[in-house]
Amino acid sequence: MKKALIYLALACALSIPTLAQTADKFAEYDKNLALLRKDIRAGKKELIALNLPLTPTEATKFWPVYEEYANEVSKIYDARWALLKDYASNLNSMTDPAAASISKRSLDSDAAMTTLRQKYAPIVGKVLTGKKAALFFQLDKRLGLLIDLQLASEIPLVVQ
Repeated sequence: MKKALIYLALACALSIPTLAQTADKFAEYDKNLALLRKDIRAGKKELIALNLPLTPTEATKFWPVYEEYANEVSKIYDARWALLKDYASNLNSMTDPAAASISKRSLDSDAAMTTLRQKYAPIVGKVLTGKKAALFFQLDKRLGLLIDLQLASEIPLVVQ
């Protein structure tokens, strides 16, 4: 799994524009973002499939639930991408109210992800055993943290 996680992290690293660039640069990245995110989603799904041993019956029940979950995760990442673009466009002229708004939206995004996982815990628990459900959420969280770490490494700190 380590090699696959490294591959996913590298894909993220190569795909995220440096936020020190102007917000205008995001227009060209938006075109490729949909394809990139599709690749990352496929990579996450593949990593989960490789590390979550499912019987054929479990797989039949689990993967449709996973697809619904992944679609909702995608919406949260859409909001995060919008937040990053907003941050980049205000980076050199950040006001206190803008910084406060961005901080709140970032915290709201984190809360949305936690709320989504809490929503899906009983749903996944109905189609997988307790251990397999726990393993799924561990894998999902680790992969999410890798993506978040890569994003965080590209974001400059707010300048005083």
